[in-house]
Amino acid sequence: MKTYSIKKAEISRKWYVLDASAAPLGRLSTVAASLLIGKGKPTVTPHMDGGDFVIIINAQNMVVTGNKPEKKFYWRHSGYPGGISKKSLQEVMDKNPAEAITHSIRGMLPVNKLRDGRLARLKIYNGSEHTHAPQKPEIYDLKGKK
Repeated sequence: MKTYSIKKAEISRKWYVLDASAAPLGRLSTVAASLLIGKGKPTVTPHMDGGDFVIIINAQNMVVTGNKPEKKFYWRHSGYPGGISKKSLQEVMDKNPAEAITHSIRGMLPVNKLRDGRLARLKIYNGSEHTHAPQKPEIYDLKGKK
């Protein structure tokens, strides 16, 4: 029996809407990463990008549990001596909550040539409105998923 491998012409992509205020950041990120990779599809192929589009709304109302807003830090280094800087999760959420969500989802995607294409299919909006109504996205319920 031969192993089935999806062809580029056979890839079909759906659109899903996730609400960031419905679940904690980690649960939201794992579900979004799984949809972007296409793990729920029977035709998942590791070397082909067969995932779906993901729209995340209400990023400004993102749920974070515990004391992560004060204790979790994002580090950056310029490459020069003494060029390290850090921001807390609360500072990132105040400035641009979409950046925290993107950073979390990016860390959950495999590090390969397909990651940038998958991240391009991720759309994040601070409010509850998005501009992708013509694509007829389905609302993905995060509360029922465990």
